[in-house]
Amino acid sequence: MASAPDRFYWALLSAVFAALTAIFAKLGLAGIDSDFATLVRTVVILVTLTGFVWVTGKWSDPFALQGKTWLFLVLSGLATGASWVCYFRALQMGDASKVAPVYKLCLVLVAGFATLFLHERPTPREWVGILLVGAGVLILGFKR
Repeated sequence: MASAPDRFYWALLSAVFAALTAIFAKLGLAGIDSDFATLVRTVVILVTLTGFVWVTGKWSDPFALQGKTWLFLVLSGLATGASWVCYFRALQMGDASKVAPVYKLCLVLVAGFATLFLHERPTPREWVGILLVGAGVLILGFKR
């Protein structure tokens, strides 16, 4: 298992790339249907990740995966696709600075789902941070 600093840095990089995703997507959505844009993005991701996995020697036989693994990876893929379709549509309709914070309500939902389904137990300090994120989303979501 990775150390806490390693996890933090990878998560931080993820946040940076997610932020760039919103900016690049907003710029790329000009004059194009959001669903088609999501398809283009997905093809780029497929090609990029296939190359990365192949070059790093991490390719393995997908047919060797257990049924439960397949089930949850397929469900994750379907949820990701649905999220992307909704996210791109929202970006096409509104400002990235207004859409992205609401999208980040997923942080609160992940904490709740992880508690319910994975039996994870965030500390009181972590719950305060999670609730502050939720409060921020609500503040940004309400019109003045």
